[in-house]
Amino acid sequence: MELKMFILVLGLLVGSGSPDIGPNQGKCSDSLDPGPQNQGNHTLTPHSKKNFPVLSFGYDHVRLPFEISLWVLLASLMKLGFHMMPRLSSIVPESCLLIVVGLLVGGLMKLVAEVPPVLESKIFFLYLLPPIILDAGYFMPIRQFTENLGTILMFAVVGTLWNAFFVGGLLYGVCQFEGHRLVNVDLLSCLLFGSIISAVDPVAVLAVFEEIHINELLHILVFGESLLNDAVTVVLYHLFEEFSSVGTITVMDVFLGVVCFLVVSLGGIVVGAIYGLLAAFTSRFTSHTRVIEPLFVFVYSYMAYLSAEVFHLSGIMALIACGAVTRPYVEANISHKSHTTIKYFLKMWSSVSETLIFIFLGVSTVAGPHEWNWIFVVATLILCLVARVLGVVGLTFVINKFRIVKLTSKDQFIIAYGGLRGAIAFSLVYLLNTDHFPKRNMFLTAIITVIFFTVFVQGMTIRPLVDLLAVKKKQETKRSINEEIHTQFLDHLLTGIEGICGHYGHHHWKDKLNRFNKKYVKKCLIAGERSKEPQLIAFYHKMEMKQAIELVESGGGSKLPSAVPSTVSMQNIQPKKPPQDRALPQLSKAREEEIRKILRTNLQKTRQRLRSYNRHTLIADPYEDGWNEILIKRKRMMELEKKISQMNNYLTVPAPAPDSPTIARARLASDPQAWGLKSLTESIPTIKVDLASPQSPESFNMVDEIGKKGSQPKVSEEEDGLTMKVPSTTKLRKDKTANEDDDKEPQQRLMRCLSDPGPAGEEDDEDEPFLH
Repeated sequence: MELKMFILVLGLLVGSGSPDIGPNQGKCSDSLDPGPQNQGNHTLTPHSKKNFPVLSFGYDHVRLPFEISLWVLLASLMKLGFHMMPRLSSIVPESCLLIVVGLLVGGLMKLVAEVPPVLESKIFFLYLLPPIILDAGYFMPIRQFTENLGTILMFAVVGTLWNAFFVGGLLYGVCQFEGHRLVNVDLLSCLLFGSIISAVDPVAVLAVFEEIHINELLHILVFGESLLNDAVTVVLYHLFEEFSSVGTITVMDVFLGVVCFLVVSLGGIVVGAIYGLLAAFTSRFTSHTRVIEPLFVFVYSYMAYLSAEVFHLSGIMALIACGAVTRPYVEANISHKSHTTIKYFLKMWSSVSETLIFIFLGVSTVAGPHEWNWIFVVATLILCLVARVLGVVGLTFVINKFRIVKLTSKDQFIIAYGGLRGAIAFSLVYLLNTDHFPKRNMFLTAIITVIFFTVFVQGMTIRPLVDLLAVKKKQETKRSINEEIHTQFLDHLLTGIEGICGHYGHHHWKDKLNRFNKKYVKKCLIAGERSKEPQLIAFYHKMEMKQAIELVESGGGSKLPSAVPSTVSMQNIQPKKPPQDRALPQLSKAREEEIRKILRTNLQKTRQRLRSYNRHTLIADPYEDGWNEILIKRKRMMELEKKISQMNNYLTVPAPAPDSPTIARARLASDPQAWGLKSLTESIPTIKVDLASPQSPESFNMVDEIGKKGSQPKVSEEEDGLTMKVPSTTKLRKDKTANEDDDKEPQQRLMRCLSDPGPAGEEDDEDEPFLH
């Protein structure tokens, strides 16, 4: 109303008329031309002449761009004001505040009898969504995404299918109860609604997760799920929409639906990769026109999205693939200024689109037609939460059996709690035809309720819950050359281990892809010597440029960036080239031949390079069986020694008679455990050993071993040395008692049988030790 009054006042100030704006505007001077045509038809008088308009007003032909600019300006001002209040931004997420602003703007437009604009699906999918997805795909951490691709696909495909059928099936059961005015809702409509409401929204996830700074693993799992479930949502949406008009479903339709999912997902990836390669190839020839370098990135990416939408493929997956393929090659070709332009323009474009989406959600809530049903809305909200929790817990139980780094209970809670819904579900429901889906307005109301609950309740409480559970957050650290070297070393090490084991894991295929990329793709898509530059050198140049920019921004512009010493020396990476004018020493022919002869004689031959091998191509070792026998024998010996150590001090063989040849062996006379100090018989040979040098052969005095009784000398008790003689079985106890009572004896003699310690009948002395 105020706008109309403002236009009326301007019209009164300007004048009663204004020139027409149209294709004949340039011919207005013909009416003032006093030519023969006009003179014959009209007579100009001073009363019919109009005054020349100093200021004219025409709003209709600029209405659309003017209103778009006003909405963008309003969104930017709201975003600016939100970040000027840090206390509010620490409590309320930005998306919540923008929805509230949209609700207020829609309410004011209702009060002045204006129709609030509705977020049309065409505007959302063609103009607002692509910048956000392109920004996410272009700057996505490829390494973390590929390492967790299996987990992401499980949540995106299996989890979305579970949520769709669980919510849709149980909602159909709720609708069958009488008295709720929901009996006419069929099963296909409930399944279609379940497929729309089950998908996690990437816009809402980005808006919330970037503010709480969650760790990289959880962020890539939830955000990757929200990106890749687009293919499942698109297929289920078109499938159930088509089946609802037909009414019957056959087995062939289900099979075609599975094939359609593969075509939609893989087709979107192929389309995006093709446009990404085209963008990289085009950037190879832009060295003379640096100004248009960022334009190719934006245009090729948008063309990939539109081309995928033409064939009803996944436009989101096409943008993700295009951004991921384009970045490494384009950044090697374009200048640093173009790289900065691409970075900040994408961030600005995606931020404005995200802001407009949430504002229009609030405005559309006020403007859109609604049909409220308590039973359906509450059942939808509860089933969405239950399905999300059960799906995450069940899939994580299966996933953890194959993951090295397991997902903990805290991780599962954050993944389940971070499943936010957003504008994609709202736009998909808005596209439904009321002829085939008479309950579209009820679906729209239920989806808006779920969006508000997830954004306001879960989005506002996820930050304090992360702090309460002490979930690991993202650590902003700068990568260094040392980290890059160790990362590449571990990649090569794991690839080698997989090759030796014969297991072709993701490290093996990643290494194959890197070799193919380095050998063929880089040479075609990267211009100049940068195509042959090692990855470590490229990372070094990027780090040097970043350090120089930080130096200039920090106020250190008085020093040239090239004059500042680098934190990483290039000399450690590139070896010094020897001087060209260095002369080699001259050697004579004889000296060379002598050196070659020495080398051939004394040095081993250089080992030839072996082929890569695995466990299936290893040659059998001829000594393997012999080595196994040695190991078996060693094991048996160890078991035998263990058994012997557990036995008693004496052997278990029975003791022979005292007069037998076995017992008549030499003994050590100085053994305190000997059974006697004097020999029982004089006919047994005796060996005297000198204690000073028992190992010398001169210390052994051999006595006549076949002598008779009369010719054998007697050994005195006071003699020093070791006497080997036969113990007496009758005087064992007496001699032992005598040795204990005799304190004047200078040295006790050790008397012990070397082979048999004595008779086994004496059990009283078994527990006594050998040596005192």
